[in-house]
Amino acid sequence: MDVLILGIYGFFVWLIFIKLKWLPWNITSQVIVAIIPIVGMTILILTLNVVAPTSAKLRVYRFVVPIVSQVRGRVIEVPIEEGNRLVRKGDVLFRVDPVPYQLEVNALQAQLATAEASRKELVASQTGANAKTAESRAAILQASSKIAEVNARLDLARKRVTQNRELVAAGAGNRFDLEQAETNLAEAETQLAAANSQMAQARALEAQAVASAQGVGEKLGASVDGQFAQVAQIRAQLENAKWNLDQTTTRSPCECYVINLQLRPGGFVAAFPVNPVMSLVEATGDVIAFFAQNELTKVQSGDEAEFALETYPGRIIKGKVDSVVWAMGQGQLLPSGTLPMSTLANQPPGQFAVKFDLAPRDRELFLAAGAVGETAIYTQSVAAIHILRKVILRVSSYMNYLVLKLH
Repeated sequence: MDVLILGIYGFFVWLIFIKLKWLPWNITSQVIVAIIPIVGMTILILTLNVVAPTSAKLRVYRFVVPIVSQVRGRVIEVPIEEGNRLVRKGDVLFRVDPVPYQLEVNALQAQLATAEASRKELVASQTGANAKTAESRAAILQASSKIAEVNARLDLARKRVTQNRELVAAGAGNRFDLEQAETNLAEAETQLAAANSQMAQARALEAQAVASAQGVGEKLGASVDGQFAQVAQIRAQLENAKWNLDQTTTRSPCECYVINLQLRPGGFVAAFPVNPVMSLVEATGDVIAFFAQNELTKVQSGDEAEFALETYPGRIIKGKVDSVVWAMGQGQLLPSGTLPMSTLANQPPGQFAVKFDLAPRDRELFLAAGAVGETAIYTQSVAAIHILRKVILRVSSYMNYLVLKLH
């Protein structure tokens, strides 16, 4: 563009001074003719660098997602292919042999069934112990009534024996009646001993039933979130085993491209976080360019931008400024126990990154990760001269067709 402007300027100089000779061609006019383009081009370029800044440090960045297996085992299937093939979110990346994890799930399901049966048995045992407790307490009441009845008869028998002895001693009583009274007393004493034995046995049964009920209650009382503790523990182990079984199939977390796929069926993977088995490059990325600090004085979010990538010679990609990243590594001081070096303040000024959004027409365009090129931002100032930057950028884009190699 500069050459074109100089060519047009030279044509008019030739036309005015040489062809038509409207003005004399002398030392003064020659100096003026030479100074005008120098001053004019200098002002134009300096203005253009502020109102339509450009950068040759444009790069396409894409996030890389390292894929690490959540379980260890032998790989049995890798259904994806590397290269420029899009992997959709949820597509299977690879499968690990699920047999060991399925066996663990089966074993825990059996243990859970056993634990559930044990819980039911404990509930039944508690019910039985409570019934025995009630039964033994009824027996205690019955034995207490029996003891009271026997004690009453025993008191009466003792009185009869005493009375008959007095009558026999006075010669007014019958010996047979005395013997009968003594026999009734002995029988009552025997019945009292039997009733006391029944009472002791009933109390022993009550204590045993209460202890049994308390023991079962303690076992049933050990619960987690209202569940029997043993059942809750096995259920938690079962959920973990099912999760491990599900993780034997690893799926894509994003719409990505597979790069440098080395994993093959028969390989062994382990759940080791620093040992990814493959890497996925996201389908969408960021277009970022770096500008000198004083080039961004007029730049605002939403300003029009154009890109000329080397991967697309002759094509101009449209976009807008998303934001300016007003931070850089040179402006950071890491926390430490040492004082900052004085040389940090003497470092040359760095450049700030500008992030762009692609225009709707170019959002489906494939932008390779790491692709480089040039970009121009068209600010809201002096829009009349933006055409010059656009022409320069398009010439630069067509220059990308040239492959300058000597072999």
